[in-house]
Formats: sequence, C-alpha cells, structure tokens
Amino acid sequence: MGRRLETPMYDVNLSYEENYRRGPFGAYAQALQREDSNDRVLAGNREGESKLPSFLGFEVRKPFGIPAGPLLNSHFTDAAFRLGFDMCTYKTVRSRAWACNPFPNVLAVHAKTPTGFISAGSPETEAGLIADTRYEQPLSISNSFGVPSQDPDVWQPDMQLAMEHSGKGQLLIPSFQGSRTSDMSTAEYVDDHVTAAKLVMETGAKLLEMNTSCPNEGPGRLLCDNPDLVGEICESVKNEIGDVPLMIKLAYVPDDDTLKHMIDVTVGRGSVQGIVAINTISARLVDAQGRQALPGAGRDRSGVCGHAILQAGLEMVVRLSSIRRRGEYDFSIIGVGGVSDAGDYERYRSNGADAVQAATASMWNSKLAAEISR
Repeated sequence: MGRRLETPMYDVNLSYEENYRRGPFGAYAQALQREDSNDRVLAGNREGESKLPSFLGFEVRKPFGIPAGPLLNSHFTDAAFRLGFDMCTYKTVRSRAWACNPFPNVLAVHAKTPTGFISAGSPETEAGLIADTRYEQPLSISNSFGVPSQDPDVWQPDMQLAMEHSGKGQLLIPSFQGSRTSDMSTAEYVDDHVTAAKLVMETGAKLLEMNTSCPNEGPGRLLCDNPDLVGEICESVKNEIGDVPLMIKLAYVPDDDTLKHMIDVTVGRGSVQGIVAINTISARLVDAQGRQALPGAGRDRSGVCGHAILQAGLEMVVRLSSIRRRGEYDFSIIGVGGVSDAGDYERYRSNGADAVQAATASMWNSKLAAEISR
C-alpha cells in the first residue's frame, strides 16, 4: 500500500487543545529539538547562488509547503520550516476566540471507488463514506474542527514569531476568516472579516489568505458559494490592507460559470491577487454499521482531505489556469488537495499551479518536502 505511516505531527488521538499545547509530535518534534537551525533543507541559502524564484513578489526556495490546517501555532510552523516546507500557512485565525468541534476531529476515511477519489455531491459522498481509525495508504481523513481560533491576544504574538522564524526563501502565510453568528447582519459579517484582516496586519504580515471555504459551516453555507458576497468582502478587506497581496481559499466549484464569476468579482476588481484551491470535499461519514461516525449534532458531514480529493484539486487548478491563460486576468494559483508524493506535486505544477501545498500527507510524512526537492 506504499510508505509505512510515521507518527503524525498532529496526534489524532488527542484533542485539538492538547495538540496546541504539546505538539507537534514525531519527526516534527525532533526537528524542534535540534539546536542548529541550519539543519533545515536550505539548498537556496548558499552564498553566491542565483536569485530564488518568486511567488507574488516573495522569494521562495521551493514553491511547496503546508496549507492552513495542521500548523496550529509557531511550534508547528517552525518545525515545518526546518524540514524544508518553504510555504507554510498559519492555521486560520479569527477576530475572537472560537471553540473547536468536540473530539474526535480526525478519522481515516475510506472511499469505495477503484481510484480512491471522490467528487463533490457524488452518490457515494451523500450515501456515506466509511470513517474509522484504520490509517493506511493511500491516506484520506476527516477535517472536522470547525476552524477554532485562539484569542487575538494569543495568536498575534505567536504569528509574529512564526514569521520571524522563517528562513531565507521561506514564506509564512497568515490565514484568516470572518465569524458568522446567528444574530449577525451581512454588514456585520463583512466588517468582522475586515477586523480579522486588520488584526493580522498588525503582526507585520506581508501577504494574507482569506478562507472562504470552511467545510463545517453546513450545506449551502460556504462563503464561497456566494461569489458576490465574497467580492464585497474582498473589496472591504483590500481597502483595509492596501497593497498587501490578498489570496482567497476556495472549495471545489463544480460550475464553470460560477468559477468565472468568482474570478470576475475578486481578481477582476483588483482586490485578489491569488487563488488557493481546494479546501476539502464535504461528505457524509458513517461507521461500519452505517451510523454517524463523528459524534454530536450537525456533524453527520465533514470535510474530507487527502488522497481522495486529488482528482478534484487538480481539476480546479486546470480550470483556474484556463481562465488565466485566456489572458483576461493575472493571478497566482496555489494547488492544494491530495498531494502525496513528488509525482503529484509535478502534476499540479504542470497543470498551472504556481505553488503546491499538502496537508494530510505532510502530517504523516516529514520527509515529503525533501523528497520533492530531490
């Protein structure tokens, strides 16, 4: 079945809170224990070497890293940078403290298709995918966290540390989103995004990613399902952050017209300079007896990430690249979804991704960045 799984950086048998306090684990923890920070994979740091490649104006040694999700704080980003993951996204933050979904949050997910791939809204995702604790290759998992966030008084100084600890040719990308509550008007929801972006800017951020695709908002409640609202929010955020590049993270968008409209109202208006895609694919998760796999009300569905969404992620990059190639707009693309090895990385790059990130595989394979660099 492929590579033997190592101890993951995020301990799936512990709560999110315990991981935040004690993580990372395995080889990532060992990387932090090494005294010499030069044990990073710093191939681009040698004196006299030619200028490094650029991503949105930032030098990046290798356009590969880890997206928002498993990098909970600066301990996690420090370890990832030391292991050669050169583009690391700090887990999405909010303008206020926000609790995590109840434990467990991560289960192994098993697709029944011959390829192991799933597609958004397919009969299999609606009928239910088996989810349990059998973690095996090819690896797919649930993402049922609900985008928890520390209070800004906690995450702001920690985010600053994460930026300061990046090496030459390494990029820390802060991720943020607005917080929707039942009593909130649309205007207040827009304003909360602006507040979160302002708080991120106070850390000295030179690049921002706005998450529009939390998989736990519920059916029909993804922000990116409403391109016009995304466009409105992005304009307000851009007015706050000025010339700092803004990227938006999207879920899988099945309709070409909707995807084009999303680009029109964001990139086309000059408020967005990059697209990150995809987040996860929503699916109903069940145990071997067909019962809800994740406990609690409203948790019958979860975002699925890992190998199962490789095909969908690649398809989104192909479609985004096609829009860009037609010459109407210029924007950068970070391809995310199902990357497990160097071959997957090259497939994303050859199909138009300017950079690539991998969450699930990186959690269990600390050597993935080094393998891709080779």
